[in-house]
Amino acid sequence: MKEKLIIKIKGHLDENWKDWFDGVEICYEENATVFICDNKDQAYVHGILNQIRDLNLKLISVNPY
Repeated sequence: MKEKLIIKIKGHLDENWKDWFDGVEICYEENATVFICDNKDQAYVHGILNQIRDLNLKLISVNPY
C-alpha cells in the first residue's frame, strides 16, 4: 500500500482550484486547507509543491499519513 501525504496550506483554498491538484483530496481545518494525496514518487510530490508555490500559497507542513 502506498504511503499518503498530508500537505497543509494557510487559509481556505476555494474548491474551484481542486482541478489544479489532480488526484488530491481537499478538506479544511480551522484556518487551513488540507491536501491528502498518494506519495506516488518524488516528481509527483514536487509537482504539487510547485503548484502551491506558483499560486503563492503559504505552506504550513508536509507529513506522512
